[in-house]
Amino acid sequence: MNPMVIIVGPEGDYTPYVRVTDDKERILDMKPYLCKGVFRVLQYPETFVSACPILGSIRRTNEANLRPDTLYIYGVNTIENH
Repeated sequence: MNPMVIIVGPEGDYTPYVRVTDDKERILDMKPYLCKGVFRVLQYPETFVSACPILGSIRRTNEANLRPDTLYIYGVNTIENH
């Protein structure tokens, strides 16, 4: 089972920061997805920053959600917390 999102942090330049249940921090560059399907509306900053962690995933007001396994597989590790 992949770790689940517990914190969604600052999202400058369309790159959300998340902390997952294994206490690792990950970032995912969303820019490549902003021209595709349901993610198009995320080009609007007010929609992009509406992210919050729900049920281990990132949810937004427009239903452009990200599954935890997507974040874990495609996200990049940042420096681990000590």
